Amino acid sequence: QVRLVESGGGLVQAEDSLRLTCVASGCRASNYDMAWYRQAPGKEREIVASIRFSFRGDIISYADSEKGRFTISRDSTKHTMYLQMSRLQHTDTTVYCCDVIVPGTVKSIYWGRGAQVTVTA
Repeated sequence: QVRLVESGGGLVQAEDSLRLTCVASGCRASNYDMAWYRQAPGKEREIVASIRFSFRGDIISYADSEKGRFTISRDSTKHTMYLQMSRLQHTDTTVYCCDVIVPGTVKSIYWGRGAQVTVTA
């Protein structure tokens, strides 16, 4: 059974940085397409960044609003995915989840319970 557990969230001030961690069990995370999502209250779930398996090396993409601020990566030896977030803003406040997604899509197959990130102005 696939299980995803996020950690690293917290309360920070604007312009601070945080690194979220997602530990995967029950699957070889390095061979899957994965993504970070977030969902603010009253808003639709949105993808923040994705990292997709390729024999030539992972393919990474970001939501336009996060380019230059967020960095997604993974460590195949630890079955772990990361989201390094910098220059955080109050609008980044929400729960961030890591997902395993269907290859070539943004459809989630598995997801964790999420990590709360709160940014004070």
